[in-house]
Amino acid sequence: MKDEHTPIIMWFRRDLRLSDHPALTAAAESGRPVVPVFLHDDLVEQLGAAPKWRLGLGLEAFSRSLDGLGSRLILRRGDALAQLQALIQETGAGAVYWSRSYDPASIARDKKIKSVLTEQGVMAKSFAGHLLFEPWTVATKTGQPFRVYTPMWRAVQGRDVPAPDASVTGLLAPAKWPSTEELHKWQLGRAMNRGASIVRPYVHPGEQAAHEHLNVFLDRVALYSKHRDRMDMDGTSNLSEYLSLGEIGPRTVWHRVQQAALMGVSGTDAFLRQLVWREFAYHLMYHTPQLVTGNWKPEWDSFPWNTDPNHPEVVAWTQARTGVPVVDAGLRQMYVTGRMHNRTRMIVASYLTKHLMAHWKIGMQWFDDCLIDWDPACNAMGWQWVAGSGPDAAPFFRIFNPQTQAEKFDPDGTYLKRWIAEGEKSPSDTAISYFEAVPKSWGLRPDADYPAPIVALAEGRTRALSAYESRKSH
Repeated sequence: MKDEHTPIIMWFRRDLRLSDHPALTAAAESGRPVVPVFLHDDLVEQLGAAPKWRLGLGLEAFSRSLDGLGSRLILRRGDALAQLQALIQETGAGAVYWSRSYDPASIARDKKIKSVLTEQGVMAKSFAGHLLFEPWTVATKTGQPFRVYTPMWRAVQGRDVPAPDASVTGLLAPAKWPSTEELHKWQLGRAMNRGASIVRPYVHPGEQAAHEHLNVFLDRVALYSKHRDRMDMDGTSNLSEYLSLGEIGPRTVWHRVQQAALMGVSGTDAFLRQLVWREFAYHLMYHTPQLVTGNWKPEWDSFPWNTDPNHPEVVAWTQARTGVPVVDAGLRQMYVTGRMHNRTRMIVASYLTKHLMAHWKIGMQWFDDCLIDWDPACNAMGWQWVAGSGPDAAPFFRIFNPQTQAEKFDPDGTYLKRWIAEGEKSPSDTAISYFEAVPKSWGLRPDADYPAPIVALAEGRTRALSAYESRKSH
């Protein structure tokens, strides 16, 4: 290995923060110069329009945070291994640190990089930080990975979660900084087109904003279990985009919520269960990587889903013109804000995979492109859970009824009015924004008639159940 006084390259990925960051803490405490780096490699290039744009905003915010420490973020584009090798050559670095990723493509990339750099005498060290529990540390009593959520929750809810690291307040600079590319030239928001200006007011990137969101949520966490499914209320944590990009660490969230519980705040377990649901998604993706590429249950490979994304019914769904108000409202919320309420996500997904009989992959890939809080594990598991092909899944025949769901979780129609303009004498600004965000080529206008349902709810349900029964009989 190279001299222990040589610089450390701190390779940032989905961990754009200064606190609760084991890799960065280790680099800072080493006493060695630290070169913060972000690499725009093939995996970044493959991101969908909204998550790539949101990443760009996160990088801007994080770069300012590093500037505040007297450091800087070095940007390079190209093959990750080649760029790291070039930076090692330029800086004389003796080590590369990074936070672990758990999706199959990142694991393959990181294993190769660690192997090559180690052979070349450079320390390549990965750290925890994106999850509460490393996937290989959680197992059933027989040593197997969990396949059902509730037993996993019971297994981990009493486990010790290490306290988050304090925020890094200083980084030793290298004798000479390597060259950097300019973020704006990467054009990470190019594919957003005119939608970027519509979504932008709803996005508050960066670590400071993440902590502010957490503070606001903690003031109402006692109402979480009561309000989290209400589409007309702001009852969720709104932390998903920050956890996705690592602008806040999961250990920080866990301990802040636990502190609230110790102070007598009720209902905190309901939220911690959802935080561990995220862990479950990563647990499954790590142990069964087919989760992100195909049916988790292989017996669903023969199910007669429609796989044509250009089918008229699917196009109507993607354009939020299904004629089912709550489905359209959810999709329109996503186009205007980059997010969608979790209850609505389930309704929207159920409608596509069951009433329309479209493959869950179509929906997953559409969300991959449109969500600013996109997460590889949570998105894949969420779609497969609703579709019936995934782990811990609701049975396929459990079909969400959009109408009754709307009546239960949006009883006064507030959510629908917020996002549906057609037929309203004075539509809301948020409802109008949908028409300003979507492509002009769709030819949509707020003063047009609202469409009739493309598939009657009873008809769609009958069609789905018929296909399910036919599959069972074979």
